[in-house]
Amino acid sequence: MTTPIKVDIWSDVQCPWCFIGKRKFESGVQLFGQQVEIEYHSFELAPDTPVDFEGTTLDYLAERKGLSPDHVRSMLENVTKIAGEVGLPFDFDRVHQTNTRKAHELLHYAKAHSKQIEMKERLLAAYFVEGQHVGDLGTLSRLAADVGLDEADVLRSLAANEYAEAVAADIAQAEVYGISGVPFYVIDGRFGISGAQSPETFAAALQQAVDTA
Repeated sequence: MTTPIKVDIWSDVQCPWCFIGKRKFESGVQLFGQQVEIEYHSFELAPDTPVDFEGTTLDYLAERKGLSPDHVRSMLENVTKIAGEVGLPFDFDRVHQTNTRKAHELLHYAKAHSKQIEMKERLLAAYFVEGQHVGDLGTLSRLAADVGLDEADVLRSLAANEYAEAVAADIAQAEVYGISGVPFYVIDGRFGISGAQSPETFAAALQQAVDTA
């Protein structure tokens, strides 16, 4: 195969299954054994979340989704366990619940500067492991500097809403595709896979794309 298979991934920075799915997809690519081109696209799980939400993830899910605290606690413990199985030390007690629109703008900035993959990983780790405020422009610009982007220019871009239309276009495309949850993978523009599937499922889908090209 001379041209890598293209995979478009819709996900959100505050989606735990997106981080878990990222690890499983990476393992799937290793099983597949060929080069894959990846592009991330914006999807907001909770666009109504205030940037400076006061409270924990448990508080948010209990208050905004109408779930009991005990049920939410059990859910978070289960997700943390599954994340641990793929080497991700989630810490929901530290998570800073926030609006992720600006984080998505940063991912588009990073894509324009050939750093989107690195930026996605940095944002997910900052949110789920380190408890950083990924809705704050200063925090986002510092995280961007961690992957080699220009901190001052990132701050300028975010303040100017430079990539706001690109984020909106991704969200509109998700609606066209009928995507209602993430992660969602579109392989070679032809095959859709929803959720944090097993590495074997991802590898088989990638191989199917090659075999039917």
